[in-house]
Amino acid sequence: MKSILGSLKIGKHTIKYPIFQGGMGVGISWDQLAGNVSKEGCLGIISAVGTGYYKNMKFVDRILSSKPFEAINFYSKNALNEIFKNARKICGNNPLGTNILYAINDYGRVVRDACEAGANMIITGAGLPTNMPEFTKNFPEVALIPIVSSAKALKILCKRWSDRYKRVPDAVVVEGPLSGGHQGFKYDDCFKEENKLENIVPAVVEESKQWGNMPILAAGGIWDRNDIDRMLSLGASGVQMGTRFLGTFECDAKMYREILPKIRQEDIELVKSPVGYPARALKIGVMKRLEEGNAPKVKCISNCVSPCKRGVEAKKVGYCIADSLGKGHLGDLNEGLYFSGANGYRVDRILSVKELVDELTGR
Repeated sequence: MKSILGSLKIGKHTIKYPIFQGGMGVGISWDQLAGNVSKEGCLGIISAVGTGYYKNMKFVDRILSSKPFEAINFYSKNALNEIFKNARKICGNNPLGTNILYAINDYGRVVRDACEAGANMIITGAGLPTNMPEFTKNFPEVALIPIVSSAKALKILCKRWSDRYKRVPDAVVVEGPLSGGHQGFKYDDCFKEENKLENIVPAVVEESKQWGNMPILAAGGIWDRNDIDRMLSLGASGVQMGTRFLGTFECDAKMYREILPKIRQEDIELVKSPVGYPARALKIGVMKRLEEGNAPKVKCISNCVSPCKRGVEAKKVGYCIADSLGKGHLGDLNEGLYFSGANGYRVDRILSVKELVDELTGR
């Protein structure tokens, strides 16, 4: 019988078990999932991506073509506040995080919005957040946690933060190329042996020791307790898991309960994304339409990510990520975009968050 996982201190906050639930947008990890994960002693993470779609856009000031208009509405402050308020009703004072992609338009504004909404920790990937501390000056209690894919990236980030802001990250997520959604590698690099999670964790752990030995959380393909123990043996302080939480009753995107148990390994693929990074998605919805050559016409309404250049990159790859994720959240299996980690096909039954945390922690 495995021992019960111990607690993890990050900045001024302590989580009972060293497990982060990965931030998943649009509408996959919002109040129900994140609130229940934090209630069970792990770190629930609210995705700040596409909050304008929350509760059928009832918190949005302007809608155009049935979509949140511009970044100010796609990343709705009012909706984010409501999501945090409802998550807090579930988890009480337990630590609660939010995930904010660095590539989004209005990044600084959304970081401040999250701090004001009550986030205890902010996790940022999809780019190297070199100026992240700039937006949290008035919130010293908020832990800042960047996502990196190499020791080199951590070194660059720590040097920049140290020089500019006289601080370093409170913790770091190191993500390998088996994760769902956007990757921190070029397409071909996702398949290289040296970039496997077990090969990059030790180097990131060693680099972290040069900057105060902050906790390192391993992510990308973590599935069960054996994987967790393996990452801890490599020097990680904990793990981040997204796909396992897709297969829970509390997942805010309820269609995953029907989709995942039917998915085969060959239904999961790396695709091009308007964000500028390869992404891992399911070959259904808009991805299937692209294959058939009849995907919906791209028209930029939400202006969600800066690398897309108002739809220029979306037209190149053939789909709008804001529209497609939004349709996915609304349950549109014909035009929606559905992300999953490489192990998504292993979801054979739906669990409650409590059952999953019991299984992972050994409590």
